Amino acid sequence: MTGMEISEHIATLERQGLRLANAAHKAGLDVVVPTCPGWRMRDLIRHIGYVHRWATGYVAGQLTEMVPELTEAEQLAAGPADDKLIDWYRAGLTALAGVLADADPAMAAWTFLDAPSPLAFWARRQAHEAAIHCGDAKFAAGYLHGYPTEFAADGIDELLIGFFGRGAAGAAVDSYRGQVLLVCAADAGQDWHVRLDDDATRVIATGRGPHQDGSAADCALTGTASDLYALLWNRAPLALDAQVSGEARLLAGWASNMHVTWG
Repeated sequence: MTGMEISEHIATLERQGLRLANAAHKAGLDVVVPTCPGWRMRDLIRHIGYVHRWATGYVAGQLTEMVPELTEAEQLAAGPADDKLIDWYRAGLTALAGVLADADPAMAAWTFLDAPSPLAFWARRQAHEAAIHCGDAKFAAGYLHGYPTEFAADGIDELLIGFFGRGAAGAAVDSYRGQVLLVCAADAGQDWHVRLDDDATRVIATGRGPHQDGSAADCALTGTASDLYALLWNRAPLALDAQVSGEARLLAGWASNMHVTWG
């Protein structure tokens, strides 16, 4: 995990969430969200509104076991009518930020990624949930959206080390065997190397820092942390100036197969 503090994640959650709500208000709930295929703005708001409330439940209740949750389809059918939807989202955002800010740092709660503490996990995860979807909303509304360098680097780290660094077993046996994707965030001074399995559908080794095995990476992504954060979360339209060198099909395999999905 990178060096951002819990308080910084909470403040970022609030900023990104409010920008998301403002973009939705300006664009309207019927606008298509190109970076979330099949969704309109109301779907995005229903999803993120539910996720914030879902997270609030774990923190406020200090729930130490996973509880039943709505499917994505159920989320998109839930929530209030359009005329109350954005206010409903803002209320959930405010409640989540407040619960996180007031929580005991030693609290216990269920988590699904490694973190220094459950509170650190939930603050970080919800900050990035809001930030990625803020980018979706602003792009749908016709605005460019970038991310602060330190926060974007933190989000790359969460994705690569957290989400995709969990699967460590299995052997790569085919065309992608042992191939390495090197991610270089020049402005953050940080690198990550990711070894994919044979179909580029699973990460089998991930690490921070320069590639150490003495061989060149098969594919390298270089750019600002903001652009790489968007690109690796499969928000390519938000990545303005990322450069790809080497085996480009490795990146194509990533875009096709490496997704964080609900449930």
